[in-house]
Amino acid sequence: METVSENACFEGQQGVYTHASEVCGCDMTFGLFLPEEARDAPVPVLWYLSGLTCTHENAMVKAGAQKWAAEQGLAVVFPDTSPRGADVVDDDAYDMGQGAGFYVNATQAPWAPHFRMWDYIAEELPTLIGAEFALDMDRQAITGHSMGGHGALTLAMGLPGRFSSVSAFAPICHPTASDWGRKQFTAYLGEDEAAWAAHDATLLMRERGFDGPVLTDTGTKDQFFGLLGTHDFAHAAAERGQPVTIRLQPGYDHSYFFVTTFMEDHVAFHAEALYAGAV
Repeated sequence: METVSENACFEGQQGVYTHASEVCGCDMTFGLFLPEEARDAPVPVLWYLSGLTCTHENAMVKAGAQKWAAEQGLAVVFPDTSPRGADVVDDDAYDMGQGAGFYVNATQAPWAPHFRMWDYIAEELPTLIGAEFALDMDRQAITGHSMGGHGALTLAMGLPGRFSSVSAFAPICHPTASDWGRKQFTAYLGEDEAAWAAHDATLLMRERGFDGPVLTDTGTKDQFFGLLGTHDFAHAAAERGQPVTIRLQPGYDHSYFFVTTFMEDHVAFHAEALYAGAV
């Protein structure tokens, strides 16, 4: 692992690091905010998964998470959204290829050799940061925006017991029924739709739910509202009897202005779950 930068931030430190990823077969970059408390003892971890076209940097500089994480004593991890590099296959469309990993392990050519973002987020990166930084990996929570909200919800339900809580900003909730999903899953996972179900939050909610608190926020003026499947996710939660908080925020769109407006709520939501039972 190599240090790209480390900057003082709200009495803590915002770092950017690169490492050679065996899972993705390329160099990967991530951001990590450590609060002041990490100088003395391991701190709980909040994962932030970004959306289409983003790198580790977008949320790190736009979402405003560090201020609230510092107040709560939480670390925040900002992974990249896909493998990258000259040897990594790409696509001319913004919603495929580099910047659009969709947090799945691709099984189809030409994507399979590098596009293994599920294993990267679920296994490789947690192992790396847990060994290198003062992080309490027994206390983790996860959030994300858009494609990253999809990733947060599916990882939370797909890895039972890993995360204390899950939240999402304008998540893609039902990708198997959306153009933001069917296109990518066909390319990455093949035409057998049975292989897609493990990466659809609505289907996962119907099948297994989540053993912890769930929060989503979506703007009523989100320009991509029809692609998100918010109502499908809400119906699945209701049918299951899953306690969730699904908020529609009047007048807000899909942008980082929306994300930063409600970031304080989400960090506080996760802090409550992460510190529950702590003495």
